[in-house]
Amino acid sequence: MTLWIDISTRKHRLKLYDGHRLIKIYPIAVGRMVTSTPSGAYQVIDKQSNPGGPFGAFWMGLSKPDYGIHGTNNPASIGKSVSHGCIRMHNKDVLELASMVSIGTTVRIRK
Repeated sequence: MTLWIDISTRKHRLKLYDGHRLIKIYPIAVGRMVTSTPSGAYQVIDKQSNPGGPFGAFWMGLSKPDYGIHGTNNPASIGKSVSHGCIRMHNKDVLELASMVSIGTTVRIRK
């Protein structure tokens, strides 16, 4: 199983793939114009349950310093461009995703 994540900042969607097979699509929030989510290829390098603060139920740090995929304490923000650059998910979604991906999983972020 080769899981990887594809993020479209324009569509506010995170897709989880196993090779070429789409497994699941999640709605997300991304960075606003001033603090946009950086495009590129990164890896999940850190996983933390209940990180506290605005990060919701789970945090997955990316190889781009200070950026990650995390839950939110503001579910109304999902589907919008409102974050400081991180990828926000509903808490139940980030927990499900985190249970499937491991450290080293590739994350591709594009417009």
